[in-house]
Order: sequence, then C-alpha cells, then structure tokens
Amino acid sequence: MAAGERLLKLRLSGQTADELRKAGDLGSQDFLAAELSRARPGDAVLSEEAVDDPARLTADRVWIIDPLDGTREFGEEGRVDWAVHVALWERGELTAGAVALPAQDLVLSTAEPPPPPSEPASPLRLVVSRSRPPEFVQRLAAELEAELVPLGSAGAKTAAVITGEVDAYVHSGGQYEWDSAAPVAVARSAGLHASRIDGSNLRYNSEQPWMPDILICPVPLADRLLKTISAVQQRQ
Repeated sequence: MAAGERLLKLRLSGQTADELRKAGDLGSQDFLAAELSRARPGDAVLSEEAVDDPARLTADRVWIIDPLDGTREFGEEGRVDWAVHVALWERGELTAGAVALPAQDLVLSTAEPPPPPSEPASPLRLVVSRSRPPEFVQRLAAELEAELVPLGSAGAKTAAVITGEVDAYVHSGGQYEWDSAAPVAVARSAGLHASRIDGSNLRYNSEQPWMPDILICPVPLADRLLKTISAVQQRQ
C-alpha cells in the first residue's frame, strides 16, 4: 500500500519520536484523503485524523480509515506493530477492507481473503494492548488459564489472530470505529468470528463512532470465549 511505503520512508527521516508521530498521522491522512477524493469523489469518509462530517450518516458509502493505527509504536525504533486501516461501509455493512502492516511487509485484504488460522494453542493466547491492557481481560485470562500477548495497533492484534500467532483478540476498554472497521472486515473475510463481547453485532457509521468492546477469534472458539466472558462479568 502506497500510504505504508510513505510511512516507512518517513521513519528514516531522522526526526524525533514525537515529530515522527505527528508527521505520520497528518501525512498519511492527507495522502489517503486525496486518493479517496480522486477515486471516489462522491463517497463520505470517517477518519481519526479529520473533522467528522455529519453527511456520512445519510451516505450510502462511507470509507472508515485510520491513517496510522499504533502511532505510539510508529515513533519507537524497531517496532513493527503499527498499521494503516482502510474499510468501506455500504448501507449498514462493512463490504471491503485492508490492513497494511508496512514494517512487516504484510497487507491483509478482503480482496484476497487470508486462510483461516489453525487450531487454537494450549494454553490459549490472548492479544492485549501493550500500553493499557484492560483489567477485565487479565481476569478473563486467569479464568481461561490463557497467556497474554501484548501488541500495539488494533490492526496488528487482529492480524496476529488471522495469522495464528495468537488465538483471540478481546478488548473491553473502548476504541473508535476506525480502530476496528478494516481489521473486522478482513477477519470476517478470513472466516473469523467478530462481535461485541456480549455476542451482539458490531455496528459502524454510527452518529457517535465509539466501540465499547470487541471479540475477534476463530469461530470454533467463540462460544467458549463468550460464555467465559459472561461468567467473568457476572462476578464483577
């Protein structure tokens, strides 16, 4: 993906970590916005790095993008767990998406759905935020006797589930639609389960683009995780 190639070049510019993060967010936003405007001038856009346009709420097609997911990791030398997210929402559903992991030379896309991951490991491996792992997920891991694997970007976390490096991504600390739209689109195209942690549907292009929680995992594992999540919540 061209946005990812630009970000890789930017990382070689010698700027400080904070300068890199700011330049990465804004530069990738400007590039993607210009490309979408050129290729799809009639479509609406919801982006982390742009002012929200209410016109998207009545649009048939909305691009949900995160120009640089994992900004913290992007500014840290040697880290590869940052991503670029681009998803397309049409009339209530995610219909396409791509997650680019430029530092890993990897693009996962609904255009070429990845194969489903292999059987879950024993013990289970749950991927969590490296900077702010939810306390709830720590209790869930204890209940499941699972291993916690810290990573940065939500796209990197979902990619780890898709490739079988981990078994599930469970998040309960809240995030925004641009954090998960592209990862969810790609995960579903790979045959994975993706829902809220109570099993309800993930909804996008909402008036308030806030996503309280999320579960992404192989379908055979979903029922066990949902039941254990419910049990942990009831004991709170």
